[in-house]
Amino acid sequence: MRKNSIKNTRVNGEVMRELSNIIRGEIKDPRMNPMTSVVAVEVAPDLKSCKAYISVLGDEQSQKDTLSALKNAEGFVRSRLARNINLRNTPQITFILDQSIAYGVHMSKLIDDVNKEGSL
Repeated sequence: MRKNSIKNTRVNGEVMRELSNIIRGEIKDPRMNPMTSVVAVEVAPDLKSCKAYISVLGDEQSQKDTLSALKNAEGFVRSRLARNINLRNTPQITFILDQSIAYGVHMSKLIDDVNKEGSL
């Protein structure tokens, strides 16, 4: 299976949907920020590993706490994923903090500030 095949794209989408449901509704760790979302998922073609890009809306400490809570709950998340998705192998999940949304908000704010100064 090639990396960008239709099958791999569908598996990525299904794993992303299930991961977001599990993170939103089943993890009860108090360190988890309620504004946590799954931005993207990349499942390896052999279905052995998976990179899950997570976005957390909040300060840096909240992001670190949420990431450590997800790493601690990795076994639980993997077992729920195996129960909900019928795959040949359940991938080993690696959670990666994604800063792209925060970066986009920051750049948008900078552009707005420049536009305000230019109109004065």
